[in-house]
Amino acid sequence: MQCPLLYRFRVIDKLPEKPSEAATRGTLVHAVLERLFDNPAVERTAGRATALIPGQWDRLLESKPELSELFAKDAGGERLARWLSEAESLVERWFSLEDPTRLEPAERELFVETELESGLRLRGVIDRIDVAPTGEVRIVDYKTGKAPRPEYAEGALFQMKFYALVIWRLKGVVPRRLQLVYLGSGDIMTYDPVVADLERVERKLLALWDAIRQATETGEWRPRPTKLCGWCDHQSVCPEFGGTPPVYPLSVRPAESEQDVQGRMDPVHAEAGRPVALEGP
Repeated sequence: MQCPLLYRFRVIDKLPEKPSEAATRGTLVHAVLERLFDNPAVERTAGRATALIPGQWDRLLESKPELSELFAKDAGGERLARWLSEAESLVERWFSLEDPTRLEPAERELFVETELESGLRLRGVIDRIDVAPTGEVRIVDYKTGKAPRPEYAEGALFQMKFYALVIWRLKGVVPRRLQLVYLGSGDIMTYDPVVADLERVERKLLALWDAIRQATETGEWRPRPTKLCGWCDHQSVCPEFGGTPPVYPLSVRPAESEQDVQGRMDPVHAEAGRPVALEGP
């Protein structure tokens, strides 16, 4: 939805992207908040959480050695120390928003996958699922950035509604609450979905998949310039910046007319070289 051409570069061409300090810091903070719940409730303190940061950073480096490139030119270690301090501040801020001594998550970093009647598979990883004694389900997602302005809130909630749809189709339960925890600004955004919300998301995903399918078959992936372009790793091969995309690796066929495809949603079938699932962020 952000940029069709970026989707092609990532999913079809699989062009490499450089690790970023912001994204890696988010991964580190998520790992710390997940691991904190391994401790008994009384030991889930801010001090215990921040003490986990160095070890979790070492684990990240071990699993993804390429992350060492982030601080390759930081001979004195000042940038790394500042970066770790910023991660520490985000973890500490979480304690002003939620009390982990009163939480017992049912699931953490849960991989979920389901298949719609159309054949489209949906999958993603949910940061945390809480289940109340009465059975109500709350889906929680941590964000290390700042909360969006109200006019952009719907875009942020789309990810959460995606997860809610997967849980509903998988378990037959509509989550009682969706909760986004913004550690960058200290805000919490909540939304209580209903069946009609999730049905609308499902229709949107089917339409999105149909657009992806057509673009995959025709090779027509158009860039969608936004302010986010400044952070894109693929400017050198993007027409918006004077670049030329790599040769399209899949066979193409002429686009069908609107009359041919209107109102049609074929089942999704796996074919060599084609994506067959939509994943949550």
